[in-house]
Amino acid sequence: MTGVARLAFLGTPDMAVPPLRALVDDGHDVALCVTRPDRRRGRGSAVTPSPVKEAALELGIPVSHSMEDVADAGVELAVVVAYGRIIPAALLARVPMVNLHFSLLPRWRGAAPVERALLAGDEETGVCLMKLEEGLDTGPVYAQIVVPIGDTVELPTLREQLVTAGCALLIAALQHGMAGLPEPVPQSGEPTIASKLTSEDFRLQWEQPAAQLHRVVRLGRAWTTFRGKRLGILRATPVAAPADAGSGAGGAGSAGVGPPGTLVGTVVCAGDGALALQEVQPESRGPMAADDWARGVRILAGERLGSD
Repeated sequence: MTGVARLAFLGTPDMAVPPLRALVDDGHDVALCVTRPDRRRGRGSAVTPSPVKEAALELGIPVSHSMEDVADAGVELAVVVAYGRIIPAALLARVPMVNLHFSLLPRWRGAAPVERALLAGDEETGVCLMKLEEGLDTGPVYAQIVVPIGDTVELPTLREQLVTAGCALLIAALQHGMAGLPEPVPQSGEPTIASKLTSEDFRLQWEQPAAQLHRVVRLGRAWTTFRGKRLGILRATPVAAPADAGSGAGGAGSAGVGPPGTLVGTVVCAGDGALALQEVQPESRGPMAADDWARGVRILAGERLGSD
């Protein structure tokens, strides 16, 4: 590289770790990492540091939980990646900051841009390096990379693709230090907000088309109910609606597609088409092949998922 920068880094989750490591590997002087406070996870009393904190300590970088410490760190620039908090204008006035955001702004500003892009059926997404402003992902953009979203790509793979692209974008933009950044271009187009997903966003609504249900499954936390208990749907494939949806697991029934959620073996009728279940996770049990689950529960004719 030709321009070493003295930086602060603000980030929290796993997605922020590779950009941090890329900056260090490229020779930049990361003087401080700011991340969210340690969290208590599970039923025990122990607290767990964020992935960024773990990586920073491994790299020998000082860590703070207060963003205000950036102002006194003697840095020329702060890099923000999925930090999880709005930076106040007073701090931005003291330290210039860039933000690596995993969408093609202004589409999907906010907390869950990758999940929302996949869920919406977008054909492409990407990564933007933008100048940070006080607003929610509103700053002008220095550079961006477009990443296609495959019809079958699952959330972890899409995240990995975006992080890889983002690291390359960040390193290229900072190869001459802060002075080498181009003039940022204001965002254009209709903004959309990527609000954080809730449990209900992962609940399969069988009245929806199979293609949309498949997008929910590809997020990795899809669920429905069966006989009053929660059933995780870990892997599934869109298929044509079964010819005889009234036959349950092999019994006789009238021809024609049954109501959404109707089970025909491991095929589930949807509002349009069907989903063929491949891997499920019954409540309080581990993942299992859908065929094994179906044999164990002995599906009755006309039984439906999500009908409770």
